[in-house]
Amino acid sequence: MRILCLLSLLAVSARAELKLPAIIGDNMVLQQKQANPLWGWDAPGTEVTVKFGPQTKTAKAGADGKWTVKLDAVPANAQPATISIKGSSAKELKNVLVGEVWVCSGQSNMGFNLNSTWDADLDIAQAKDAQLRLISVPQVGTQEIQNDFKGQWEECTPTSAAQFTAVGYHFGRVLREMLGVPVGLIDNAWGGSACEAWVKRDVLEKDPRFASIIARWKQTESTFTQEAFDKQVADHKTKLAEWTKARAEALKAGKYFTAQAPRPPQNPMTGQHRPGNLYAGVLHPTIGYGIKGAIWYQGESNASRAKEYRDLFPFMIEHWRKEWKQGDFPFYWVQLADYKAYKTEPVESDWAELREAQTLTIRKLPHTGQCVITDLGEANDIHPKNKRDVAERLARWALVQDYGQQLVYRSPELKDAKFEGGKALLTFDYAPQGLRTVDTDDVKGFAICGEDKKWVWAKASIIGGSKKGTNQIEVSAEGITKPVAVRYAWADNPVCNVYSAEGLPVTPFRTDDFPMITDPANPNSAEAQNAKRAEDLKKLMEAKKANEAKKKAKAAK
Repeated sequence: MRILCLLSLLAVSARAELKLPAIIGDNMVLQQKQANPLWGWDAPGTEVTVKFGPQTKTAKAGADGKWTVKLDAVPANAQPATISIKGSSAKELKNVLVGEVWVCSGQSNMGFNLNSTWDADLDIAQAKDAQLRLISVPQVGTQEIQNDFKGQWEECTPTSAAQFTAVGYHFGRVLREMLGVPVGLIDNAWGGSACEAWVKRDVLEKDPRFASIIARWKQTESTFTQEAFDKQVADHKTKLAEWTKARAEALKAGKYFTAQAPRPPQNPMTGQHRPGNLYAGVLHPTIGYGIKGAIWYQGESNASRAKEYRDLFPFMIEHWRKEWKQGDFPFYWVQLADYKAYKTEPVESDWAELREAQTLTIRKLPHTGQCVITDLGEANDIHPKNKRDVAERLARWALVQDYGQQLVYRSPELKDAKFEGGKALLTFDYAPQGLRTVDTDDVKGFAICGEDKKWVWAKASIIGGSKKGTNQIEVSAEGITKPVAVRYAWADNPVCNVYSAEGLPVTPFRTDDFPMITDPANPNSAEAQNAKRAEDLKKLMEAKKANEAKKKAKAAK
């Protein structure tokens, strides 16, 4: 028996090996001026020694094999260094720099790669910076907490930059040029992802505000079968083969072929919408790595639930901060761009309501900010190709708030609205040099209503004129003698043209608190209407079954 135990121990010892997560490896950037955790795994009880410059840190692997040390804070250093780690085996991490580290997260507009943007050829050709380091986290959707991923840090080259997030790349490029220190970027964006997927499942379940999210998903989970999904996959393959054949025949005959390829089915269990999936599979493997902050571009997938997003988005940010244990680190996001068809008359908009939810988050949480891009979108493409300007507006926030630069960084926001004499007088914050228009002297984008709540386009003028404007705008409309509310850029794709004198677009707003179309409690909301249609359909089916039962009973007699 003793011999068997000894052999078993020898076998474990032979297999014991020091292992590191992908986030800790060659070419990485450590966050300057703060203590940085390094961790890995080894045989339980193994003492691990980490040497970095004059520092030597030790730790012992726990019962689960994990060990952690925390390096002392050091200033930025562009000279490549080596970190030596010794446990049951030894590793050397080479070409390590110290500088600024940022997480680049969200959905497809953050994931949108540099190779797909305007001026991609020029940007990629210039992407040669050994002090800009990039790492991407693969898309793994799961309820099981992941501790590692497949990936590695790389120096920025035309090859590595081409497939990297364009917003992230340009953000990091600006920081590199302005600060003169190494920059590391962690890209974990996933196209189409919902905000709730980025929050730990059990944390979300404990908050009653999000009970409807969990309820919807429990219904989906209870009815999902792998067999049914496999059939969808098989059907898709058949349809794709038919589409491919039809396309080839049309091209051979010299005919136009406009039919879109059938989209593959999405497995909801492993996708980017299920609550907790991206926290577990994408975010968790990087949590704890030393960072300066995060940039975020997401919201499209939650637009139909904008009222809910008012709570969910700040909840997610606070959740990340608690998990990272680095205090209230900076968190900056991109407000939704202008998108979809223009409207000839003022109407309600879920995208406008989502933008409002994003703006409200700045006022709820410290060290947050947003860049407004209602001038950078494309009506016919949810993925606008101009990512450089988006990133540079994000970078302004970081440069001013975190690095002490003296720059204009925040879009003008409504400060006050007064209604008197048949007009509304609006005053704006963050317009120290005043407001101006672009393209035309006419002020566009304002709507106004009276007590009947019927919106009409308004006539607006910047006090003092658009060429030497103040931070005030006067708004009125013919036939509205007693206005009660004003809105600006309140549409999916607003036509609006007011900027700060320095060139940042005014933040969309409304002065009213009328019922939101994304509030389920509003009987006119999309969700309420869908619920009513579902209930009506249910009653119709029940009535149909009852009639069929009556007919059978009558026939039996």
